[in-house]
Amino acid sequence: MNITRRGSTFYLVRRVPRRYQTVETRATIWISLHTDSESEAQRKAPAAWSLMEAAWEARLAGDSDDAERRYEAARDLAAMRGFHYLPAQKVAALPREERLQRMEAILRDGEPDRVEASALLGGVEQPAITVSRALELFWTLARDRTLGKSEDQLRRWKNPRIKAVRNFLHVVGDKAISEITPDDVLEFRQWWIDRVETEGLTANSANKDFTHLADMLKTVNRMKRLGLVLPFTDVALKEGEKRTRPPFSVDWIRTRLMAPGALDGLNTQARCLVLGMINTGYRPSEAAGLLPEHIRLDTDIPHISIEPAGRQLKNATSKRVIPLAGVSLEAFRACPDGFPAYRGKDKISATVNKYLRENGLLETPAHSLYGLRHSFEDRMIAAHVDERVRRDLFGHAYNRERYGKGADLKHLHKVVSSVAL
Repeated sequence: MNITRRGSTFYLVRRVPRRYQTVETRATIWISLHTDSESEAQRKAPAAWSLMEAAWEARLAGDSDDAERRYEAARDLAAMRGFHYLPAQKVAALPREERLQRMEAILRDGEPDRVEASALLGGVEQPAITVSRALELFWTLARDRTLGKSEDQLRRWKNPRIKAVRNFLHVVGDKAISEITPDDVLEFRQWWIDRVETEGLTANSANKDFTHLADMLKTVNRMKRLGLVLPFTDVALKEGEKRTRPPFSVDWIRTRLMAPGALDGLNTQARCLVLGMINTGYRPSEAAGLLPEHIRLDTDIPHISIEPAGRQLKNATSKRVIPLAGVSLEAFRACPDGFPAYRGKDKISATVNKYLRENGLLETPAHSLYGLRHSFEDRMIAAHVDERVRRDLFGHAYNRERYGKGADLKHLHKVVSSVAL
């Protein structure tokens, strides 16, 4: 950094990099560091230069053909000059002194600068963002929500949002989000009511569309600082009694699912995954995501460790250790490396449920593979297992403040062994 004193004030003096010569007429710039202390000047110089580069970047963006980028560049450049970006009509309505401050700030060597004028005098119109464009922007603006997701998890996270937008476009069209009216939303709502009535769909299906669409548009509105009031309040349909997935009875598990040859029509990995679920209660996706190092059979207490390796878990409490006992321990001994055929794929539940249904292994039409998870919990409740221990084994949040580390592996093994089949 070239620090030079002029009078009693230190300046940063540097040549303009070639990248910015199209938006900066000066070959060399002098930046006042507003101090008469050389050590203070040395400290302030890097930040001053970074700010100068940021302003040049904003000016470069201001020359872009991209309307959204031009608008954001004008807003950023105004902020760097110490002003809020305002449209031209609002600048014209400012008190005279404030207008003069903006006009003085756009001068370069006594002449008005076009890019500075656009930023400080409101010469860049805010571009219209359509619903389809909002979805494109959303993937980037909400990328913090996808950190750690596997490719398959990301696909499943995106698909319902894509569906919600597709349905809205079908009913309302690809309007600018600033032009979406309450009537548009009510028309979309009525379209869903008609489908629920005529196609046997649930209100929950409609409400998922409303939730995903509103979340996407509100995120873009907030992150792009559009300042819109979006009419997505009080649109949810009233839902009926929530469907529950019933647990398998102990007798059904013993006499039907664990009967010799009952699951032989499944491949080895699918069969072991099902049997492993009986005494662990893991979620099918958690089992599919197990890596070989998460399966520990050569310890005093064989166990599996549910970890966010290569994928996101459902929530923070889903990370846990589960001891192995009974038929589940036998299953993992047969599949010590886990279930790589289903790793990173969302197909194990569909595969198993189809097999169980076609082979008369579902206790009722309402049953599904997930019923093994509920059965495991019911057996622990019947055995009077402490609620916190149950929640720790299931990866459920605890509804009271947690103290201590909870039950150790030895105690968890004793609990699991007491209810294992």
